This record gives sequence, structure tokens and C-alpha cells, in this order.
Amino acid sequence: MLELKIHQGEWVVVCDGAKALILENIGDAKFPNLKMVEVFEHKSLATRDLGTDKPGRSHSSLGHGSSSVEQTDWHDQEERAFLLQLIKHLDAAVGAGKTKSLIIAAPPRALGVLRPAYTHRLRDAISAEVDKDFVKLPVHQIEKQLTGT
Repeated sequence: MLELKIHQGEWVVVCDGAKALILENIGDAKFPNLKMVEVFEHKSLATRDLGTDKPGRSHSSLGHGSSSVEQTDWHDQEERAFLLQLIKHLDAAVGAGKTKSLIIAAPPRALGVLRPAYTHRLRDAISAEVDKDFVKLPVHQIEKQLTGT
């Protein structure tokens, strides 16, 4: 368990590639009380509905050979698009003064997508990053995992 201080009014953003929970501490740093602000979910389609039915082929310019082209990972692209949309939303919220500070909790793979997309304003507002997947936990368990209480 972690022992983060979550200040009053600070947002905790818990996300993965398909779901994001935005929580706000309506308590204080000593006695945090996380409440749901927003939930974003991305309903992923079946792979057969996302792309073509078989990988493409490339033909050699010399001779008669051909080879297959690697299949696009459509789910990975969908997750990336979802996370980038979340970053835009968070940046707009910070810019509008909805929060001054936030904590991001996401699995390492999702953090790898999020970090390069942070704007300067958002990067300055982030007080901590937690490389854990808490998105399936109830809010009181997320609070407990982050604060150690």
C-alpha cells in the first residue's frame, strides 16, 4: 500500500485503456474522502468489427515472392485513442480551473501512452503517478490503496 497525501480538491484519475474514473477528494489530506466526479468508458468492438479480415500482402519487386504484412493491433489503437482523449479532457479541466492538482493511477502500459501526451500545464498539475491498475476496485478500496488507511 502507498501512503500518498491527497489534498482537498485534488483529483485522482484512475484509468486503463478502456475506463477512467475521475475522483475528487472532498475531505482533507488527513481524512480523505474520494467522490466520483466522472466516469469514462470505451466500449471496444470485437476485432472482426475493427479491421480487415486478413493481413495484407506485399509483393517483392524482384522475382515472384510475396509476404504477409503484420496485422494491425486494432485494440491497441483504440486504447491509445481513448487515453489521448482522456488527456485532452484533463488538460481542459485544469485550464478551466476545475482542479489545480491531480494524481494519475494507471498500469505501466497506460502510463507509457499518457506521459508523452501530457501538456506543460497538465504536467505541472500532476502531483504523483502510481503505476497500479485500480480501475476495477470500488472507490473506498482505491482510497485505501493510495493512502494506506
